[in-house]
Amino acid sequence: MSRDDLVLTTQGVRFAGQLFPCSIGKAGITSDKREGDGATPRGIHKIVGVLYRPDRIKCPNANAIKIGPRDLWSDDAKDKHYNQLVRAPYPRSHERLRRADPLYDLILVTDWNWPNATPGKGSAIFIHQWRRAGYPTEGCIAFRRDHLHHIATLITPRTRLIVR
Repeated sequence: MSRDDLVLTTQGVRFAGQLFPCSIGKAGITSDKREGDGATPRGIHKIVGVLYRPDRIKCPNANAIKIGPRDLWSDDAKDKHYNQLVRAPYPRSHERLRRADPLYDLILVTDWNWPNATPGKGSAIFIHQWRRAGYPTEGCIAFRRDHLHHIATLITPRTRLIVR
């Protein structure tokens, strides 16, 4: 582990010498992740992308990519683009990245089951904004808005999310 790592603990996530409260999946942590199980996958996950809503926030990081109105994330295990960014119109099951609420205004994308996804092993394990303190996710890690934005400014290409 290094100072660049986001390390999940029982008190929150340790990163860059600070402890940030967070939310995890409603089903807790699992070593056997499945699509739709609501669990956060155990492991060491690289941060492979930063996505943001340019109509709502400023660019948080030099490597960040704008989320457009047609941007979606495939969650259909039978889709050849499963667990990848796709564009509307899209006929398969997907999650809309440009949401009415602020949860996905800023997304740190992990390499969970990516880029070569195993069907059914889970998709869209993101780091994003929480609904409120203590409110669980569908498997992602979620933070308070200001904490997420602070983390996004400090991540490097070496940053990993460690979930034990």
